[in-house]
Parts: sequence; C-alpha cells; structure tokens
Amino acid sequence: MAGLLYLPRIFVYHAEAEHASQRQIFKVMERKLYNYIMMPAMLLSWLFGVLLLHNLGLPVFKELWMQIKTASVIILTLYHFNLGKYLNDFAIDNNKKSSKFFRLYNEIPTIILIVVIFVVVFKPI
Repeated sequence: MAGLLYLPRIFVYHAEAEHASQRQIFKVMERKLYNYIMMPAMLLSWLFGVLLLHNLGLPVFKELWMQIKTASVIILTLYHFNLGKYLNDFAIDNNKKSSKFFRLYNEIPTIILIVVIFVVVFKPI
C-alpha cells in the first residue's frame, strides 16, 4: 500500500525535474520501487487474500461488505498497473501528465483505503 502512495509522489517530482541527471535518478527510484517492492507486495497480498477466502469459504461473498472490499482491492490492482503504465511513459521520456495531475492522482488510494477500513472494521452493510 505504501508504494501506491509513494510512487505518484515520485512522479510529481519527476514531472517537475528540470535537469536530465535528476530525471535519471527518478527513473531508477521509480523502477526499483515498482519492480522490487510494489509488484512482489501486490502478488503476495493477492496470494494471502485468496488463501484467506479459501479458508473462510465462499459464503462470505454473500455479505455486502466483502463485495465492497473485493471491488476496492480490484480497483487498487488496476491503479497499480496504471502506475506501471505511467512508469513506462517516464522511462522513455514520454510523460504527458503534469505534476498537478499526479498530486491529485495520488489521492485515489487514500480514499479507497479509508473505504476499505471503514467497511471491514464496522461492517455497516
């Protein structure tokens, strides 16, 4: 989760970078964060989530809170892969987005995290 919050912040600084040496440093940081930290964390999260669902059984999907949580996790996964697309754009110096876009884009996982925590803890529905 931390990578989903941190990578767009690096994109903000990368979009604002003026010197080629700065942009090169950001490219290395972004690539290492995405490939060595975020991707394994996402895969392990999915693995343990599926194992937990297997342990709980499929009837847990009848509860609306679990459906909302699952939909939120799928949205975060799509967000993760979209960050990978932006990473590739930066890697080939083809970024067309502004730093302001990435500042706003950085708020998406925070909102989803709040929803997930609320739904899981309070199970309001």
